[in-house]
Amino acid sequence: MIKPYAGVSSENWSKKTEELIRKHPLNTTEIVEIILQSWEEIFKSSFGSKKFKIGKDIFPKPQIMGFILEELVALEISKRHSKIWKQSKEVFEKDLVCIKDSQFSIEMKVSSSKRDIFGNRSYAQKITKKPAKKSKDGYYLAINFEKFDKSSTNKLPKITLIRFGWLDHADWTGQKEPSGQNARLSKEVKQHKLITLYPKI
Repeated sequence: MIKPYAGVSSENWSKKTEELIRKHPLNTTEIVEIILQSWEEIFKSSFGSKKFKIGKDIFPKPQIMGFILEELVALEISKRHSKIWKQSKEVFEKDLVCIKDSQFSIEMKVSSSKRDIFGNRSYAQKITKKPAKKSKDGYYLAINFEKFDKSSTNKLPKITLIRFGWLDHADWTGQKEPSGQNARLSKEVKQHKLITLYPKI
């Protein structure tokens, strides 16, 4: 198992993250282009004979918007680069699978939170001898977007933040409450292991 941050002090995490992104076969400019394009296409689509539109007639919850966005991004990349990328088909695969080298496969996390992304509770659990369905280590694409503001139907929600980097299983921290279902990242991890692609700083 690749552990790129092993032995790397936290003050050098950003440098290591930039190195990992340079090695990745996907161009970061294209990543941003595809995400923004896919988001716009959600609102151009229509449903049924009456041509109902998202943002005009239908206002899905953030979880549904996130699911649609993930699917469209993975589909677009796999169509553009079909010899290198494919959309996930199995439970043990990342959302976007690199056919030539699985270490470059990408897990996508989307959220309507301002800056946070979340994993489910299993992300914070210790690895047992039984193999996990999907590796929690690897490249992550973190996308944040606005919720619908139903009081202003003329204003469509926007993508607010796109980050890219590498996260290890140990980077995820579970909620303190026994019933907590989410895992999240520390401020230090978000700052140094995820590089902001959009908006440009």
